[in-house]
Amino acid sequence: MTERANNFDLLRLVAAGSVIFSHSFLLSEGHQNNEPLVAMTGQAVFGLLGVFVFFTISGFLVTQSYDNTRSTARFILKRFLRIYPGLAACMIFCALVIGALVSTLPLRDYYAQPGVYRFVAMNLAMVVQANALPSVLFTAFSGLGDIVDGPLWSLPFELAMYGMVAILGLLGWLRNGFIAFLWLLGVGCALYDTTQWHDVPWNFAGGFLWLLGFFTAGMAMYRFRGPWLYDRRLALAAIAGIVVSAPLHELIALFAVFGSFLTIHFALDPRYPAIPAARFGDLSYGLYIYGWPVEQTILWAFGGKLPWWQLFAAALPATALLAFISWHVVEKSALRLKPRAAQQKTA
Repeated sequence: MTERANNFDLLRLVAAGSVIFSHSFLLSEGHQNNEPLVAMTGQAVFGLLGVFVFFTISGFLVTQSYDNTRSTARFILKRFLRIYPGLAACMIFCALVIGALVSTLPLRDYYAQPGVYRFVAMNLAMVVQANALPSVLFTAFSGLGDIVDGPLWSLPFELAMYGMVAILGLLGWLRNGFIAFLWLLGVGCALYDTTQWHDVPWNFAGGFLWLLGFFTAGMAMYRFRGPWLYDRRLALAAIAGIVVSAPLHELIALFAVFGSFLTIHFALDPRYPAIPAARFGDLSYGLYIYGWPVEQTILWAFGGKLPWWQLFAAALPATALLAFISWHVVEKSALRLKPRAAQQKTA
């Protein structure tokens, strides 16, 4: 279904850009109260909706990938190659280049710190709370100034979703009815806001369930795909649903209903022009994982004081350059190692 031209690449670029945009407020001001969507709704930033778009698209394409791969081992290898080579390169760059540049320690002392290498190892192990480097402080904002790469919080949940697809496939539970049940469960957990489960290990379970509705919305639309996905009356109704969800204070939960539909609708409806957003490479992942450290480094270079719009204007092209290098030097080369049995759209 995704063999023809579509707008998945465009949507992922926009989603990644929205994350950098929202973080420009957070990192330059120490809060996000002035971010436009927060100012309008008080519920979410554009970057968070971008994460939801990522999860919806991932649910659609990863389920398709599992169906087309017909081997759990191959499926796991494909998912590993999609996430880990680019992430490893980013973590090494952050630790050995950005950290060394910003740290107040002499270069030799910095590289001798076990924390430098622990940062890389722990984040590759998806212990993303290990997000600081020795004597590295980008700004004076408490709780933000020492964070090297904030967006990594979503990656353990993304990997957990991949594992869920693999397990369901092995059990023979990748069926329409069960996927619909998981979607309803996810929407319910977003309404209940399971992110409030702070006790370990329930905090991870709470975050997973909170994001489940977006990923399984993509899964469900892949499974139930048909002409209804292209119905513009449904699209208009979904837009109205998003508008209404804001005053109801349920923008996040209902985005798993209305926003997820609009994501797949816009990606696949052949009546929309297909924008060749990947003509220079699939840069969305690189934009997502490099955006925060680039913004932090720019702020550090300017003494921690830079208006959000200047930070965004400087960070976006700099991050795009790193994402371009990451794709062409690391990610694309790694994806060539994918099993030859299925060469679908990368997810």
